[in-house]
Amino acid sequence: MKVGGNTATGKIEASASGGRLPHAGGEHELVPLDPDHPGFKDQVYRTRRNAIAKMALEYRDGDPLPHAEYTEDEHAVWRTVWEHLAPLHERLACREWKESSAALALDRVRVPQLADVNEALKRGAGFRMLPVAGLVSGRMFLGMMGKGVFLSTQYMRHHSVPLYTPEPDVVHELVGHAASLFHPGIVKLSRHFGEAAWRVDDATLKRLELVYWYTLEFGLVEEDGVLKAVGAGLLSSFGELGGFGAHAEIRPLECDEAASIPYDPTRYQKVLYASPSFERMVEDVSSWLDRQ
Repeated sequence: MKVGGNTATGKIEASASGGRLPHAGGEHELVPLDPDHPGFKDQVYRTRRNAIAKMALEYRDGDPLPHAEYTEDEHAVWRTVWEHLAPLHERLACREWKESSAALALDRVRVPQLADVNEALKRGAGFRMLPVAGLVSGRMFLGMMGKGVFLSTQYMRHHSVPLYTPEPDVVHELVGHAASLFHPGIVKLSRHFGEAAWRVDDATLKRLELVYWYTLEFGLVEEDGVLKAVGAGLLSSFGELGGFGAHAEIRPLECDEAASIPYDPTRYQKVLYASPSFERMVEDVSSWLDRQ
């Protein structure tokens, strides 16, 4: 597991690890946790995770979005994450993400509900968020973006390590992804990935997942000669955002190369790709997707 910062992995990793939400052997356990998960021995936390997963599994599109009644511990984790990330965002987030984040204006004191986030997103470029219980298939995760839907978890990471999570949680979904969905360029590229995901075969889908990982999850762009983060994984990870220059080899974005480089979602990235500008990233990746 990664140490010293949160693993802001997207649900895109699901296809590499078997796809859909796994079910534990226990009758009532919907979300099995690995033994090295920070909440593995915390039965209160595990019960909480299962309750939130159950709400998502029972949700049907068109119903009112499930309301996760976050605890004071969970609100405290949310505040702690923002206190650490906000200064890094000022220095290291790309202009487009900062503009989008300011437009969405997430509450930084209390964990927002997906229903409230969706109300705010209506003023933007047409995306909405729907709940999922956990990891879904890569085709479903990417494909739903082609329909203007981002599939989001609602549970919070364990309070004992507020700057770390071994899987995508509500911090990653909202701070990393929702905050970017006001920007038309990010929305355009997200939809482009989704449209491509429905039409390609399984082998090509894996290539799409890798390019998504190295751009909208962990991508970098140049801004006035300085590298800035555009990927949601970086922007929601205190440890990785603050030290990407020291942890990773930075390469110019070449989609065919990125589509062949496996990643390990449990560790800091060994390779990151940078585009000459945000506009160039959108243009280059869109053109690559059109050829798939």
